[in-house]
Amino acid sequence: MPRQIIDLSVPIANDIPADPPIQIPSVTYVDHKESLEQILSFFPGLKAEDLPDGAGWAVEKITLSTHNGTHLDAPWHYHPTMNRGELAWRITDGWSWDAPFVHTAKKYKETGDASLIWEGHKAGREIGYCHIEKLHNLEHLPPTGYTISCFPVKIEKASAGWCRAVAIIEG
Repeated sequence: MPRQIIDLSVPIANDIPADPPIQIPSVTYVDHKESLEQILSFFPGLKAEDLPDGAGWAVEKITLSTHNGTHLDAPWHYHPTMNRGELAWRITDGWSWDAPFVHTAKKYKETGDASLIWEGHKAGREIGYCHIEKLHNLEHLPPTGYTISCFPVKIEKASAGWCRAVAIIEG
């Protein structure tokens, strides 16, 4: 049996759920016709008829946080320090393991207990660690016999980095 690769990453898309909802990503799609003026402006004297079928390029503009999509959280995300005072690491969700904000906000309103907010993430204050959030297709994995590879995007001094996560199952 040949090697099988299962994509564990969620796509970046408009209207994909985000927690908290204020972090919903936005993708603006610019097609070949809409971008034509852009490409013509780069080359003075160029006319649309000089290009194949008079078409420009397709491009997408994205507004998103480093915590949208499948991503690796660095200890800096949880708290400014870790390991009893050491400066927290930065980067080069299943969802998060914490309860969604809507549920935590309800519990906080009922109890006034701020320790409920981000309970799991706070563990990174004591011992620095990274975790991956927003994995996808986990139901397609066998119980054993695979390797997970994750390639975070390096964003200087960031609290997280998007990553492409895949499971590799040897044949």
